Amino acid sequence: MLARLIAAVSILLGSSSALAEPVSYFQVEGVQYDESVPAYEDHAGYEIGERPVRMAEMVSYLRGLAAKSDRIVVETIGYSHERRPLLSLIVTSPANHANLESIRQAHLARAEGRAAPDAAPMVLWLNFGVHGAETSGMEAAVPVVYHFAAAQGAAVENQLDNAVMIFTVPFNPDGHTRRIDHVDTYWSYADNSDPNDAAHDLWVEARTNHYWFDLNRQWLLLTQPESQAWIKQWHKWKPMLSVDYHEMGSHSPYYFHPGEEKRKNPLIPDRARELAYGIAERHAAYLDGEKHLYTTEERFDNYYIGKGSTYPQINGSLGILFEAGAARGGAIQTERGLVKTAENVRTQFRTALTSIQGALDLRQEITAYQRDFFAQNARAATSGGWVFTADGDPERAARFVRLLNMHDIEVSTLGSNVTAGGRDFTAGTSYFVPMSQTNNRMIKGIFERVTSFEENIFYDVSGWTLPLTYDLDYAQVSRTPALAERALGAFKSAPSPDVAPYGYVFDWSHTYAPRALNRILSKGIMARAATEGTIVRTTRGEVELGRGAIFVPLDRQEVSQDEIHPVMETIAAQDGVPVFAATSGLTPVPGRDLGASNIFRALEKPKVVLAYGDGLAFYDAGEVWWTLDYGHKMPVTLVRKDDLGRLDWRDYTHLIMVGGNPKLPEELTKSLQGWIKQGGTLIATRDSALWAEKTVLGSNEKKGEDEVKDADSNTEQPAPVERRDFAEIGLRDAEHVIGGAIFATDLDTSHPLGFGYSDRDLPVHRNVDFTLKRPEKNPYAVPVEYTSDPLLSGYSSQKRLDEIAGTPSVVAQRLEGGTVILMADNPVFRGTYAGTEKLLMNALFFSGLIDRPRGDYSEE
Repeated sequence: MLARLIAAVSILLGSSSALAEPVSYFQVEGVQYDESVPAYEDHAGYEIGERPVRMAEMVSYLRGLAAKSDRIVVETIGYSHERRPLLSLIVTSPANHANLESIRQAHLARAEGRAAPDAAPMVLWLNFGVHGAETSGMEAAVPVVYHFAAAQGAAVENQLDNAVMIFTVPFNPDGHTRRIDHVDTYWSYADNSDPNDAAHDLWVEARTNHYWFDLNRQWLLLTQPESQAWIKQWHKWKPMLSVDYHEMGSHSPYYFHPGEEKRKNPLIPDRARELAYGIAERHAAYLDGEKHLYTTEERFDNYYIGKGSTYPQINGSLGILFEAGAARGGAIQTERGLVKTAENVRTQFRTALTSIQGALDLRQEITAYQRDFFAQNARAATSGGWVFTADGDPERAARFVRLLNMHDIEVSTLGSNVTAGGRDFTAGTSYFVPMSQTNNRMIKGIFERVTSFEENIFYDVSGWTLPLTYDLDYAQVSRTPALAERALGAFKSAPSPDVAPYGYVFDWSHTYAPRALNRILSKGIMARAATEGTIVRTTRGEVELGRGAIFVPLDRQEVSQDEIHPVMETIAAQDGVPVFAATSGLTPVPGRDLGASNIFRALEKPKVVLAYGDGLAFYDAGEVWWTLDYGHKMPVTLVRKDDLGRLDWRDYTHLIMVGGNPKLPEELTKSLQGWIKQGGTLIATRDSALWAEKTVLGSNEKKGEDEVKDADSNTEQPAPVERRDFAEIGLRDAEHVIGGAIFATDLDTSHPLGFGYSDRDLPVHRNVDFTLKRPEKNPYAVPVEYTSDPLLSGYSSQKRLDEIAGTPSVVAQRLEGGTVILMADNPVFRGTYAGTEKLLMNALFFSGLIDRPRGDYSEE
């Protein structure tokens, strides 16, 4: 063909092809292929392994195969942030395609025991490319789809007749595009397998999506458009087997589940592991024939239910993880020899076939397992469930309802008031999740707190109780209360405000109040924040407002009233924040009139720099970026950490530094201290908080000689450590590591960082083992403190709990004219902690309201 001729000519002209493999390399021995079906090199002009498979070329190739084949139907199920498509290809026989919807319905009925075991073909799901840097995880889709479009013979016809296969590709088009651009940028004609070559770099930045989110942690959290698209398709079909393709460190051999034996979520039946092992025997037989090294029961676990191979297991499917040692830029030298992309793609392709055939070989067992899974759920169903609400913030509760709906969990609005767990849940603003649902294991995984574990080593977080991450009031009830209607959690606009005769006010408790304030300040409209609660007279009667409430006066504005009112209408319509028209500056509350400048403090528009890279955690930075940019429509200036010294800091009000390695040159640190003293605000989270505590606030000053202990004194020396067997090293090393747990804190709601919160109980995500110091001379500098018994959900050793209890979670101090805010934890972890998100927003908008104490508290 012409494309192959072009490829041949390019080889003669000097293009490297040593790493490229033709379609024959990926064809199965003994299988005849329809020559009219184009191979990838016929479409793109290059072979797999020669160059990275470009996203647009792969998408157009797969669409082309679907258009020409009566075995394949392709659907665009969603788009990434950068507007690239996510494809879902349904592959089965032409006869099955003619009855696809009836097959789907029969399969769902079969799973719930309402249809016979053989009522429908098996439904199988394969993920390709959730991590952008993991080449073969995406490119394996090419030979897989080609095989089912072109392969002939009884074996493939049997698979097509007896299975409906759903191939979702790519899971992460933005990350893959970033990797492809990087590899092409450093591509060379001469093959270079040196691991130090730039083409093999860009691991973390490329594995993530546009906002640097790890999408493989998104199956549970569902904040990103990619995961929202694929989870809808997954629950539409509820497959019997889910296969997830990845890559890992280049030196590692091939890996596939069942995974670590002891590190399995207790909600997953033991039978799932047995069946996964049965399918694994098929992979092993192929890999043995190829003489490949592989491993199946180490390192990777099945505990966190938000991963692509574990989430299915909580929802009645089998989950299989595959990991190939990455070839990075195309080919790379490792301790186990040369690793090549084409070889990885071929291995992933062949294990896709062994997964499909293995599932068909175990069809009766897998069908029985899925039916029994849902039958056990039905037997475990009770009349009770969970009630929840978000006091003063309907959008936060609605966000949680939307999340539950995406997990195919039904939610209803309470039809009458309920008292449970010592709290009142009001009809109309509270919700109920019944346990009498077919996926009640998922409900348990979302709502229940777990603090004890068989083994304390975790590949991912150990605690994720989602009502805590959303800072919801919630409780378990034993009976089904009176219900109103099915809740969908749709965003609700607030009523359009009246034209104000005096000014506008709105409360700070709403999720999007910061977005509303940013709209106001971005228009050059002056606004003030209440440092005390008050009551305001409005055109709709008296309105009670809490701390942090925003007042927009009409007096002395440079923007006309005719321009201000449409902004308030937009806030009500698009942010859902109720805005009220104040009729008078006189309030019924003494000392809190709207003109009281010590109560209603002037605000300025934040101009935010977010440092990233050069040792700072991309995940943390991306979560902050997404929260501010996507969630609150605030512009954020992204600057690499090593480039911070080039900025004119007079142009910015806030610097955010996240976890990782925050160390800065001494000269730059001094410059930042000077900027803070002149009025700037540093917000430092996790490792950066510890760094700022020592270097910016200067708590690492050396002690005087009189404080240094004399080595020859009679000071009691610590006892020698106990001798242990080396085999325990993994378990013992992890004993005091906090595996992403949820901790309880006490929040000072009178502090500017606590504005908008309805109570002092604030769950936070913690995955660091250091503690912040309590400032010695400022008793107001700790707005958030860990409680005396802080563990809510997840793992922590008693040693760590004793160290953390009663220590600061957040420290906020003035440094002359500016502010330093230290957060031991990431307030927007994985974009899911809606409860602590407001801490970040308050730090941005209200840092100027944090006052320095004037009294002498040294004796206290």
